[in-house]
Amino acid sequence: VHGRGVNLDTVEKILLDSEKQYKAENFSLEKAEVWSTDNKNFDGWICQLVYCMISLCEDVPIRLCQNIAMLKAEISELLFPSVIVSLAGRVGTDINLHELITSQVKEHIFVDSNKLTKSKQVMLNTLNELRMCYILERSTFSGQTKREKNTKHSNYSSRSSSSAAKIRDVETANGMAASITANWDKVYWLSIDYLVAARSAVVCGAYLTAAMYVEYWCEEKFGSLSLGDPDFSYHDMLPDHVEILVSAITRINEPDSLYGVIHSNKLSAQITTFEHEGNWSRALEYYDLQARSQKMVVPGSLPENQGVEHFQPTTSAQHSVFGEGEVQRQPFKGLIRSLQQTGCMHVLDLYCRGLTSREGSFQYDPEFIELQYEAAWRAGKWDFSLLYPQTHSPPMQHVKNNNYHENLHGCLRALHEGDCNGFHGKLKDAKKELVLSISRASEESTEFIYSAVVKLQILYHLGLVWDLRWTTSSHESMHGYPVKQMACADPVTPTMEQFSWLNKDWISITTQTQFHMNLLEPLVAFRRVLLQILGCEQCTMQHLLQSASLLRKGSKFSHAAASLHEFKFLCAKSDGGQPVPDWLGRIEEAKILHAQGRHEVAISLANYILQNYQLKEEASDIYRVIGKWLAETRSSNSRTILDKYLKPAVSLAKNPSSEISKRLVDRQSQTWFHLAHYADALFKNYEERLSSSEWQAAMRLRKHKTKELELLIKRYKSSKKASSCLPPFGEQSDYSLKIQELQKQLTMDKEEAEKLQVDRDNFLKLALEGYQRCLQIGDKYDVRVVFRQVSMWFNLTSQKDVIDNMLSTISEVQSYKFVPLVYQIASRLGSSRDESGSNSFQSALVSLLRKMAIDHPYHTILQLLALANGDRIKDNQRSRNSFVVDIDKKVAAEHLLQDVSQHHGPMIRQMKQLVDIYIKLAELETRREDTNKRVALPREIRSVKQLELVPVVTATIPVDRSCQYNEGSFPSFRGLSDSVTVMNGINAPKVVECFGSDGRKYKQLAKSGNDDLRQDAVMEQFFGLVNTFLHNNRDTWKRRLAVRTYKA
Repeated sequence: VHGRGVNLDTVEKILLDSEKQYKAENFSLEKAEVWSTDNKNFDGWICQLVYCMISLCEDVPIRLCQNIAMLKAEISELLFPSVIVSLAGRVGTDINLHELITSQVKEHIFVDSNKLTKSKQVMLNTLNELRMCYILERSTFSGQTKREKNTKHSNYSSRSSSSAAKIRDVETANGMAASITANWDKVYWLSIDYLVAARSAVVCGAYLTAAMYVEYWCEEKFGSLSLGDPDFSYHDMLPDHVEILVSAITRINEPDSLYGVIHSNKLSAQITTFEHEGNWSRALEYYDLQARSQKMVVPGSLPENQGVEHFQPTTSAQHSVFGEGEVQRQPFKGLIRSLQQTGCMHVLDLYCRGLTSREGSFQYDPEFIELQYEAAWRAGKWDFSLLYPQTHSPPMQHVKNNNYHENLHGCLRALHEGDCNGFHGKLKDAKKELVLSISRASEESTEFIYSAVVKLQILYHLGLVWDLRWTTSSHESMHGYPVKQMACADPVTPTMEQFSWLNKDWISITTQTQFHMNLLEPLVAFRRVLLQILGCEQCTMQHLLQSASLLRKGSKFSHAAASLHEFKFLCAKSDGGQPVPDWLGRIEEAKILHAQGRHEVAISLANYILQNYQLKEEASDIYRVIGKWLAETRSSNSRTILDKYLKPAVSLAKNPSSEISKRLVDRQSQTWFHLAHYADALFKNYEERLSSSEWQAAMRLRKHKTKELELLIKRYKSSKKASSCLPPFGEQSDYSLKIQELQKQLTMDKEEAEKLQVDRDNFLKLALEGYQRCLQIGDKYDVRVVFRQVSMWFNLTSQKDVIDNMLSTISEVQSYKFVPLVYQIASRLGSSRDESGSNSFQSALVSLLRKMAIDHPYHTILQLLALANGDRIKDNQRSRNSFVVDIDKKVAAEHLLQDVSQHHGPMIRQMKQLVDIYIKLAELETRREDTNKRVALPREIRSVKQLELVPVVTATIPVDRSCQYNEGSFPSFRGLSDSVTVMNGINAPKVVECFGSDGRKYKQLAKSGNDDLRQDAVMEQFFGLVNTFLHNNRDTWKRRLAVRTYKA
């Protein structure tokens, strides 16, 4: 075709030959067999269909591909959307292509009877291509219309004739483009109901596409993006559009959208919600309600496949694409899943047997068969076999893998029995099916892909343990795959050294998936079964303890309790000779009880462990846990909690030896934190009590009683003088009694006040010491501790104990822990004239800032420079007279910078140079006419370049705990652009680009005038703290929640 340009004669000849060949083959797009997928594979179906459609195209490049499309399925699949788009734009044909293609797609592709799922996927891709054309053409035409309206008011005299001709050509082209899609009933040309397309998208795993088409349907049906009125009828069916939407959003790893979709109290809606939340106990109850009113349907009593047009979704939204006979069985399979998720394995076994014994119910249900095999391998039933012969249906070309649990059960049984060929054969089949299913999966089915990756990890581990269990001879290779033969009939129990690499891999997996319990739980169950088969009792018991802890933290309490029950069974079986101490299982049991709300039983069990087991440093964890629980539930007085539990926990956690391990550091950090946290809570209570209105009223009453006592004593003395020679003494006796009573009351009040003050001071001292030790030992509680400790320092600056703790903390704790609060710490700088001695608050504060500036100059010195430049104001600033300068802060910052210059002199000089540039930039005078325009920078600003010791001020520099900020570890300042853009605003902020040594351009906003950047700095700090908490929380981490921040 292409030699020296386009050879039109060759093109014409190829097209004529293709047309003759097509007519000779007697194919027609109107024939149903061309569209039908029955008894066809995908390659044959797509090639023939595209070949026929190309014959009706007018697009020459597409027509030239007709013959190769018949030979190569990949080419046909690639061309399919382009061919349909070409046919959609063709007008004036003898055949109504729109009605023909619409009817054929409805009848043969988007139907339940079509098991060739990839054909649906290809058609969905085509619909999306048509939709994109529709959106693009409409937006282009809309934009051109707006430009046309604007140009009507312009001066046309300045345009050349060629420009006007070009504009007319564009307008004509856009008008024709818009006319192509103007008569489309749908956004994708074909008159196929949006819900039909959405339902097929669910079948293909294109869940986001399904949600989009449901939205289109809602806009068409209700006139707005609304789901319509809630349905509270007695009929237990959700509306079609809600059913499909629920089925889609429950499979995209999105935890919150479901609550915005379901507005019904129907059983199916509530079951879906409970399953989505992991509340399987409630799901079990509601599945039972469904099953009571659901009659079993004998196969053959209903149509085997129902058309999509007549499909009415029922019951759980997770099965909205099943036929009616399948839907009838969903409550029973829902009961099976619920029993398995709640850990009721014995009841599950009996229930599956009961369902299996019912003739004509579940014999040919592949999902039920898979559920049975999953229950069998989880329970370790290697003698399990179906009670009826299984007939394997041909594999569906869909993303689901239907035989995974059957293959896994076969592999584990072969590993248990030593069947080498069976093991590797089943393992190969399982891996092949999984990889094939992932290759066919839609990019939108993230939940399935994650689950498949976990299954591949399970099969990978399974393939590695054969040689640990059985001794095998050298193997041959058949078709590139090894075929092993048994060499030893007796199984081998692996040693702990052989398990080391497997345990290391397991720790890595749990670290990555600990926040995704739905993915981690199958791995936990598989590892338990695998270790039982391998016969390593120590590894099995360790795994049961670890899995109980993991499942408890993931709120899977029934599974955690089941793991502990197995652990206790192994302990009882070994009769005290177990390799893992049984008290570890008991303390984990107490934690599970506490997590379930049974606090008293949990505390009693933990106390039992302390009393009946001779523990040493391990007792520290138990003391700490009991003290923490008692404090949370307020089940005991503060003295008991501190003296009997939290303080002994700290004492036992101290390691007299020089060996330091991560477990020891974590233990000491935890015990000190809980002690400090509880003491701090008591300190806050005492502070609140001493500052409460009731206490102030008591103080006023005490003062009144003191005055009354003084008056009574005065009267008693005067009456005693007056009646020294005259009886009786009744009046003196009354005064004496009243004086004694008041003295007693005042003494008690004074003792109470002194005791409160002493207790308050003791709790304060204990909290400060605990926080200091917590910061000194580990990093786990840094964010919580450093904010609270600095707050206590700032609020109690006059107390000697606080200042002493501050100085001690500064000398013993690494300075990087205070960097997040550098702004607040620097802002407290001031004069030390009113304070005396080296132990004053200001001297301690200067000591902290000096250490931070020396260790982390790039995070500290800029704050000090801001304080040192606090009196720098523009001469023409209107509010100059009202601007208050804190001279004490300025002088203190200058002295501190002078001191730090001994360590970072060149760096501080370059930083001052950089600060001067930005101050001049912010003060640069602009005119109102310069708004939204570029203004050249003065030479004195542009001339400053190559400050290699100074980072770009808006670049994020990670805190280096080793305090090594070498050149090249951050993007240094390489100068500013030659001009700035003046933005709208009262103070006319300026946008400037800064060049970094990393080659990037950093866009910056320079503000001056009355804008206070301190507010921006505080919000930056606050958002950073919020992001830290969002990252550390399990629920927010799963949702990837974060606040977008900027550098001030």
